[in-house]
Amino acid sequence: MQRACAKIEGQREKEHYTDRAQTKGVKTLLGDPKKAIIKLSIPMIAAMSAHTIYNLTDAIWVSGKGPESLSAVGFTFPFLFLAMAIANGIGIGGGAAISRRIGARDKKGADSIAAHTIVIMLVFVVLFTLAMLLLAESMIRIMGAGAALDLSVRYARIMFSGTIFIFFMQIAIAILRSEGDAKRAMYAMVSGAVLNIILDPIFIYSLGLGVAGAALATILSMFVVSLVTFYWLFIERKTYVSFRFKGFRFDKNALVDIAKVGFPASVSQMSMSLMAFVLTTIVASVGGPDGVAVYTTGWRLISLAILPMLGVASAVTSVTGAAFGAQDYKKVEMSYMYALKAGVLVESVLALVTLIFAGQITSIFTWSEESARIINDLTLFLRVLWLLLPTVAFGMLSSAMFQGAGKGLNALIMTLVRTLVFTVPFAWFLGVFLDWGLLGVWIGMVAAGLAYIPIAFGWATWYIRKLRKREGANQQFNSKTP
Repeated sequence: MQRACAKIEGQREKEHYTDRAQTKGVKTLLGDPKKAIIKLSIPMIAAMSAHTIYNLTDAIWVSGKGPESLSAVGFTFPFLFLAMAIANGIGIGGGAAISRRIGARDKKGADSIAAHTIVIMLVFVVLFTLAMLLLAESMIRIMGAGAALDLSVRYARIMFSGTIFIFFMQIAIAILRSEGDAKRAMYAMVSGAVLNIILDPIFIYSLGLGVAGAALATILSMFVVSLVTFYWLFIERKTYVSFRFKGFRFDKNALVDIAKVGFPASVSQMSMSLMAFVLTTIVASVGGPDGVAVYTTGWRLISLAILPMLGVASAVTSVTGAAFGAQDYKKVEMSYMYALKAGVLVESVLALVTLIFAGQITSIFTWSEESARIINDLTLFLRVLWLLLPTVAFGMLSSAMFQGAGKGLNALIMTLVRTLVFTVPFAWFLGVFLDWGLLGVWIGMVAAGLAYIPIAFGWATWYIRKLRKREGANQQFNSKTP
């Protein structure tokens, strides 16, 4: 009896401490799921919009140096995507674990997860930087860079020298999102994008550095953002989580909690990097360097339309993670279904805009004489790929829900099916085997997205129904227990 009373009192103290430590973001995270999705999504959509606008602006400035410079960025893209995959995987794994700890009212556990996430990041930074600096040239040559090899290698080496900033920026933003602090995550991303937009023309044209200047502008911008987020997390310390590294030791439970979502998330995004690598190789084989320029530039435009789903997905992971930690499975279902309906609607509207204004959009990225030769192929890309946009919500939000629930392997399997079972084979079959060229590759990508919908939506809803049945059984048992 005495032990039971002590346990109850300890739980009350824990809850009292946690409630006192709650920030505005944490209160949002634990409140109404629909409102939480909106409040967390909008700042992240704004932030990702700014980041994507930077990417497009970067493409516009680089395109002025001709298709070879665009190809240099394109051939480096899969490796940069790999860096982002690892960083985002660590951030998603750590962030989802922090959200679940918040939902369970376990601040000490959340602090431990945050510290482990930073240490894991540092280990991977060292490994990735060394590997890429040594192997980038060989890999780019294998991809068939040809005349664009020197420019590609120069761009790649500058980017990989700043890997620490790429990683830290992603991890810091993920930690802020995990505790519902979407506004500061937005401020960080927007400031970095704006600075990059300002520096691009200066480094590329005023200083005459060309595509290498674009890489330097990107790394410098990420460095500034890293300084700002470092101040928020480690010096100002007004976040919910606290970092304690004195006497740090790896904790098995914390590592497992991060890894069970983070590792699959990294592998999942690596599969997308592998898909980008293979698709770039397929495109190069049927369309040459100009085809790669079309694919790279066109995909940046599609990414602009996809970015609302990135913002919503980040909110779904945090909200469902907190709901799962609190064992409130009805909130998991509400969050997922609300986000999915909104996502499909938004992406359908953006798809129509892309189709209707494909020619006008293309003209923005083919303004120089050197780039004018790809205008028809780029317009064709947009007039095919618009069909892909409404399909994105199903896969992205289903994966986000699984990650929030700690089912990283489910999210990984879904991504592997989409990227390696559907997208790559469909693109190769239509583009290379049937010899339909670039048009076949684009149609293959769309067909893969459509074929994937029943798998993503069916699995996610089945899992949620399973959770609700478990919740109902527990409530029924508790009602019968005296």
